[in-house]
Amino acid sequence: MSYPPPSGGWHDPAAPTPQSTPPADPTLPLSAGPVPAQPGPADPYAGLKAADPYAAPGYPPPGGAPYGHPQAGYPPPGYQPGPPQNGLAIAAMVVSIIGALGLCAYGLGGYIGIVGLALGYVSRRQIRERGEGGEGFATAGIVVGWIATVIAVLATVVIVGLIIFAATQAPSSSSGY
Repeated sequence: MSYPPPSGGWHDPAAPTPQSTPPADPTLPLSAGPVPAQPGPADPYAGLKAADPYAAPGYPPPGGAPYGHPQAGYPPPGYQPGPPQNGLAIAAMVVSIIGALGLCAYGLGGYIGIVGLALGYVSRRQIRERGEGGEGFATAGIVVGWIATVIAVLATVVIVGLIIFAATQAPSSSSGY
């Protein structure tokens, strides 16, 4: 339901009315002349004159960084990435770590470390001959492979010693049968 229109019809609010006055100037006081303007802040860039008016402030001029400092960002043109990694070195490290984890199987899984040792020594030779990267991986494979193999040999000696000890024991006669 809509309200009925006013008795004089609809009034256009944007239309000027005869009794309206122009708006008052907010800078003028109610009784006197204009208010004096406050002094604005000084321009902080007034003393700086750049060679290029369109250059962004704070960036070094083209051609290099000032005072001999190296520029940040991308390496200079002609930068060559490092040599490729030797895949056998990575395999040596992974197999040696698996051999070290295999020590949980009564210590006998550590014999897989022998494979890691062999891969590590072969990959180290390839790295020297071909100039590839990955010498750290090869060294890690060799070290972890040796550790896993030594622990596996010690575990084997202990297990065999316990079996021999148990086999040489005389049966106990206190069974009571």
